[in-house]
Amino acid sequence: MKDNPLKKLESLGQSIWLDYIRRDLFSSGKLRRLIDDDGLTGMTSNPSIFEKAIAESNIYDQDIREMALKKKEIKSIYEVLSQRDVQSAADEFRSVYEKTDGKDGYVSLEVNPHLAHDTKGTIEEARRLWAALNRPNILIKVPATSDGLPAIQQLISEGINVNVTLLFGLPRYRQVAEAYIAGLEARTAQGKSVKHIASVASFFVSRIDALVDSLLEKLIKQGGPKADLAKTVQGQVAIASAKMAYQIYKDIFGSDRFKKLVAKDACVQRLLWASTSTKNPDYSDVKYIESLIGPDTINTVPPETIDAYRDHGNPKSSLEQDVEEASWIMERLPELGINIDKVTQQLEDEGVKKFNAPFDKLMEALTKKSSQ
Repeated sequence: MKDNPLKKLESLGQSIWLDYIRRDLFSSGKLRRLIDDDGLTGMTSNPSIFEKAIAESNIYDQDIREMALKKKEIKSIYEVLSQRDVQSAADEFRSVYEKTDGKDGYVSLEVNPHLAHDTKGTIEEARRLWAALNRPNILIKVPATSDGLPAIQQLISEGINVNVTLLFGLPRYRQVAEAYIAGLEARTAQGKSVKHIASVASFFVSRIDALVDSLLEKLIKQGGPKADLAKTVQGQVAIASAKMAYQIYKDIFGSDRFKKLVAKDACVQRLLWASTSTKNPDYSDVKYIESLIGPDTINTVPPETIDAYRDHGNPKSSLEQDVEEASWIMERLPELGINIDKVTQQLEDEGVKKFNAPFDKLMEALTKKSSQ
């Protein structure tokens, strides 16, 4: 039997987290096998994942029935179900958390996606979820909207672990890192410890290519002087952007400013590559793992991508390869009439809607199941 490529990633400094959650993962023992056999070290969830888990299966029907008979509100039913799953997963990963001294072993739960532009509401819900979950290896997911930034800073200052989600653009990434560091500084100013406060910045990858490639395809079809350049950068922008983000990460967390916090036991805010399933069937199904392997990073992947990488992954350090080429690709986009900041803002706006829709659909499904 060949060596498992997933387990080799650990030696290259990258953690693999599962972008999926459902109760039968725990009851069947599959999650434990993924931890033991594949080196899985964490898990992420989002409203879309919970919608599929709860609304599209009968696994939760008995619990829904019991809570409905007790006249529980629909939102409360959702919170009980999702929090039970996250707590169960966190308990499975607790050994990883302790073995890595708090570097890995986390499970994420998102605040209500309708709060993406509500700073105060996000802070209040994150506090409530953090207290209810009552596990040290939990991350509360907060979107990287302009209204999410002050929430991130405040929550970190209170010692609440944060997974910053829906992050697409490089300027916004700088703001996210700033919010994290400012939160740590505010906490130390209060004389409180920053040890074991965790945060990850979830940089969404494949969606960038999905949108930019559609723009490049139009240029290619038109022909002319821009067509050749468009062909050259097609399918390369997402990885180039991620590689530039990693350079920003090294600059920020290697700075004298952050070293002062490291002296007080602060941890870096690791980059997490999200949206790493391949959307374009013409691309490799492990494209967004293979190209982004580097120290102190995380890749959160759905089950089918984990299976693909286990089967034919070829792990080797790649994140700091061809950085100059990545910079060149990003610099060429204006020549093609593509404003990458507008693209990433569009993706952020669409991302909020893509999480709101399944959340609302789940509420409707729970209402239907409760009434039955």
